[in-house]
Order: sequence, then structure tokens, then C-alpha cells
Amino acid sequence: MQAKYPSDSICIMTDLVLPGETNPLNNLFGGELLARMDRAASIAARRHSRRIVVTASVNHVAFNRAIPLGSVVTVEAKVSRTFKTSMEIYIDVWTEDRESGTKAKANEAIYTFVAVDETGRPVEVPAVEPQTEIEKQRYDAALRRKQLSLVLAGKMSPHDATELKALFL
Repeated sequence: MQAKYPSDSICIMTDLVLPGETNPLNNLFGGELLARMDRAASIAARRHSRRIVVTASVNHVAFNRAIPLGSVVTVEAKVSRTFKTSMEIYIDVWTEDRESGTKAKANEAIYTFVAVDETGRPVEVPAVEPQTEIEKQRYDAALRRKQLSLVLAGKMSPHDATELKALFL
């Protein structure tokens, strides 16, 4: 299977925050943003794997800035690393100032998707080759996140978590 670049999987979704999507403070509901991020991540995972994909986990979400009613929101998702059947998708959320057009990062998230066949069984996915500096950083950090998750779930011994040992020893 030939490796792919993160840019091959990129999904950029831009939309407007409407009144029915806001909380009493007139900011975008967190759940609405999670759904948008899940859709964008799903498209990125499918573009990378060219298979049916399912959300395996939401590993990290940071709601750093409120997104007000009427804002233009851009959700950018792309594969940061792959493992045998799973793909880590890194998501950046940007808002655009209505008057100046200046973009500011509002939120970020990391989701994991698994590629499956028509019966729901996991299938192998292509490797990913990071190109930019940030893609390389996210690629390297993905293995640490995966090992930490496995250790916390009791599926990996801390002694076998080579990336984590490197951080502490």
C-alpha cells in the first residue's frame, strides 16, 4: 500500500453560525461544533483510506474561544498519523472576523477513526508521510498519544511504551 501525504486527506468545511445553533449566550453550542468536527474528520479519514470509516474516539477537544452567532467558522481536518487500521485526525477550527476577514484559531481536536469493510471489520490503511514541520510534529506526537491511551486502558505495559519512556528517562 502506497503512503499518502496529510494534504491528500484535507477537508475544509466553512459555514455560518445560525441562531438555532447557539446557546443562551449566543455562542455556538459545543455539541454543534463537535458534530461539524466529526463530519470533517470523517471525510479526511475516508479520503485517506478510501474505505468506510467509523469514529473510534474523540481523544482531545479544546474549546479555547467562544464562537459567536453570525461568525464564519472553518473546520480543517487532515490525517496526522496512521496505525494498522486506525487514523488519527487533527482538526483546527478557525473563525473569521466579519469586518477585517482576519482568521483566528478558536479550537482544536484530535479524533481517531478506523477503516472498515462492508461487514464492519477493520481493514489496513495506508501509511502517512508528513511533509511540513507541523505535520511532522503532529505525526511524532501521535505515537505518544496512542501509547498513553493504551497504557491507561491497560492494553500496554508502561515498560513497553517506548515513546513515553523517552519523555521521562
